Amino acid sequence: MLYDDVSWRKSRFSTSMDCVEVAKLPDGRVAVRNSNRREAGTLILGSDVINDWLTRCKAGQFDDLVGLC
Repeated sequence: MLYDDVSWRKSRFSTSMDCVEVAKLPDGRVAVRNSNRREAGTLILGSDVINDWLTRCKAGQFDDLVGLC
């Protein structure tokens, strides 16, 4: 499913080659996809999962991963 009926957003830091998009679904979950390979699928996360992940990102818990991709 491509979820073309929702509003997708991507980071202002995204380049033409590195694009992750997110969209809030009507049921409150969050969809995540690679904008360069939409046909590859969409990851659907519950609001509790995405809120926890964002909190951990803001706290720097994943800073050691920066530059690995």
